[in-house]
Amino acid sequence: MITKKQTIFIFILFLLWFSGFIAFNHRINDFKIDDTQKADAIVVLTGGRNRLKEAVKLLNNKKADKMFVSGVFKDTSLKALQKRKDVEIINSENITLDKKSTNTVENAIEVSHWVKDNKIKSIYLVTSNYHMPRSMAEFNYRNPKLEIISYPVYSDKVSKEWWKSWRTFTLLAGEYNKFLYVLLSNGLIIEKEN
Repeated sequence: MITKKQTIFIFILFLLWFSGFIAFNHRINDFKIDDTQKADAIVVLTGGRNRLKEAVKLLNNKKADKMFVSGVFKDTSLKALQKRKDVEIINSENITLDKKSTNTVENAIEVSHWVKDNKIKSIYLVTSNYHMPRSMAEFNYRNPKLEIISYPVYSDKVSKEWWKSWRTFTLLAGEYNKFLYVLLSNGLIIEKEN
């Protein structure tokens, strides 16, 4: 049987978690998108709605000379990407496809190798807004000297009013828990400016 002290402790833990969850949701819906800078490369993490489309727009607008598409399926080719109706690739010469990564940690590892091999000092990181905090944490951990310009992608399938959608709540709560795990496992409660 749970004691009164244990009940209070669980309640305090829940309050802390929930307060952090509210702050997390405010943060992911309040990113300032800056596409005025020029970077050495664009890195896009696949798996979310409109990510590739937005990354290609940056490339077509010459915001960087190279693009790394991380986490594509093994049978994906540049020709297949060029045939997609939602993506208009003007120049595919400087696009690299990463077929090894299957999750965010592997994305960060593969990008880290590519960045070092290509002597890249700055990137646009393109991923879904809710995925950005965890991605930034993983990328900062592996590439502390790399300048990362966050470029969050928003989806109309993920409601800002998460309390009205069970699907959105479970997605965001899961992502928040993964973000907390990354912070704890990497000892990474750091902002990029530090």
